[in-house]
Amino acid sequence: MSSSISNAFWLFFVSLLWGSTNPLIRKGSKGIEEIHRSSRIQQFFAEVIFLASNWKYIVPFLLNQCGSVVFYLTLASVDLSIAVPITNSLTMLITTLAGQALGEGRINAGTFLGMILVIAGVTICVVDKAP
Repeated sequence: MSSSISNAFWLFFVSLLWGSTNPLIRKGSKGIEEIHRSSRIQQFFAEVIFLASNWKYIVPFLLNQCGSVVFYLTLASVDLSIAVPITNSLTMLITTLAGQALGEGRINAGTFLGMILVIAGVTICVVDKAP
């Protein structure tokens, strides 16, 4: 596998990890808004304990952080000016699709058009950088 195809794979993999875990993290943190303490410090620690003891939050969070490690490692061999837009735009697209799969909302025509444009833009970036 050529270097640019390998890099594109790893950027897509990072986007997949980040995008698929974002809605799960959001879903796993439900209930944190119910926590109320008298001081900011108590509030902070109560929220940390709530999140740290909630496997529905911790598992997707750790997978998301694994994506961050892979992204950091991939940056050693990828042009930063191409890696960040590709990864962030694909992450947004995957987050939208994963959110819909979890019942967070419907994809309207504007969102669908935006997703098509993101795919076109990423394709242009990847093809343009291919040897």
